[in-house]
Amino acid sequence: MNSPTPSPTVSVIVPTFREAENLGELLARMRRVRDTSLPGLELIIVDDDSRDGIERIIEERALPWVRLLVRRGQRGLSTAALAGFGEARGEILVCMDADLSHPPETIPELVTRLQDGADFALGSRYVAGGATDARWSVWRWLNSKAATLLARPLTRVRDPMSGFFALRRTTFERAAPLNPLGYKIGLELMIKCGCGRIDEVPMRFVERTRGESKLTLRQQGLYLRHVLRLMRYKWFN
Repeated sequence: MNSPTPSPTVSVIVPTFREAENLGELLARMRRVRDTSLPGLELIIVDDDSRDGIERIIEERALPWVRLLVRRGQRGLSTAALAGFGEARGEILVCMDADLSHPPETIPELVTRLQDGADFALGSRYVAGGATDARWSVWRWLNSKAATLLARPLTRVRDPMSGFFALRRTTFERAAPLNPLGYKIGLELMIKCGCGRIDEVPMRFVERTRGESKLTLRQQGLYLRHVLRLMRYKWFN
């Protein structure tokens, strides 16, 4: 009789900047995922020196599977995610936002897709079963669609803008030199890690209810520069 496949070790990286008010719910939901599906899960919060009480919250909770990395003098989601990957101990690396727009309950399915042979798995709003919050404005929807079209020469993935994704450590370690701009580290990794099979797992993207969005015109400009940089890498490297 075959023994069951052991649960993999999973490191979930959550970049933060002034997201302390979302942390309580995030920790509670992550604990349920850990208790019910992924006992080998660790959570690494990479905070860009928010000074919003996040350090006190983590200290008071004293959860052995949660670590906080505070970066001083640095800021940026992509570089924060890479810093977390560098500290991770897991066989599988997951990245997600801290604002509760990404459902932690989808992490086990992302992990399953990797175990089934995918090189990269991401939570997707634009496949069957996926959805965006009804509170999304027409402007937000149009902005997302335009950004997706810009990435089309790089990948046929339907939701390349997703910041909720997973990959194996071995896939990450084979990446070409990484130099992301802005906040779309997932797109950078899909291209620079040479990912062949990319699975999209349906998720419902929820609009934040606390805190402020980090999406600015400057970030949109950085995204355009990032896409052009990745095109040069893919076609002329």
